[in-house]
Amino acid sequence: MLIDLQLHSTYSDGYLTPTQIVSFIAKHGVRVAALTDHNTVSGLYEFRNACKKHNIKPVTGIELYVKLGNRKFNLLWYNFDDQRPELHSLLRKTQIRRRSTVRKILNSLKDSGFKININKFLDKHTHYVPINYLVDELWSSPFNKVMIKKELKLKNPREEDIIMKILKNKSFSILRESRVEINKVLELRKKIGGQLVYNHPGKYGYVKREFIKKVKDLGVDGIEILSPHHSIGAVTFFQYIADEMDFIATGGSDFHRNEGDRCLVQNSWDYYKIDSKYLKGIKKIIG
Repeated sequence: MLIDLQLHSTYSDGYLTPTQIVSFIAKHGVRVAALTDHNTVSGLYEFRNACKKHNIKPVTGIELYVKLGNRKFNLLWYNFDDQRPELHSLLRKTQIRRRSTVRKILNSLKDSGFKININKFLDKHTHYVPINYLVDELWSSPFNKVMIKKELKLKNPREEDIIMKILKNKSFSILRESRVEINKVLELRKKIGGQLVYNHPGKYGYVKREFIKKVKDLGVDGIEILSPHHSIGAVTFFQYIADEMDFIATGGSDFHRNEGDRCLVQNSWDYYKIDSKYLKGIKKIIG
């Protein structure tokens, strides 16, 4: 059975509404799916209604930025009670911190000569302020385009170039994610339930087995194995880890948008599928 347990909408850093995402995955034969917007559950109501119309089983989900000591990583959380005020309080605090950080970097960029209407931009993003939308906002100004090309010394800079050389450059300001101590998440999970999954652990390179074991011992239930961020070697390694450490194995496309007319491959569903039969213990999440 085809599933997709990592999708992002316009409520965080995706480019499709929850309704549009469900139409997209329905065309690909997905039967179970989770909307996992960053640090917000605001899109879940629309997502569930759209899933009902397409006969897709929705799984309650969210993607959280977390930290364990100095180590920063992401967690996917499934099947929790999204109505609990304790959850909304935690998320609201992360959203306020994120908004404050973005405002600081926008002021710094404006002081450096970039053209941007700070309040107008922030008013567009009331749940989570995405870095990719900030890049889009800067790039939409012809004046800013000239500045960016000059600063980067590139005629056609990529989104990643702008992020690393402008938005994560100490000369301007560093845009960091608003992270939550993992122990706070684990304490909240005792109250509102659900399963926690170590998200695309191979995205940023090699991860030590000792750290994965530490995460497991803390109480994380699963590890995301099938991901467009993982090579076949990484998939094999994490499957072995899931067996060794008795993790639930999950998978998701990390879908944000189609890539546009110039790209032959539009999205990860063009080149791979997530089949539940390859995922150990997945029924604990999808039922």
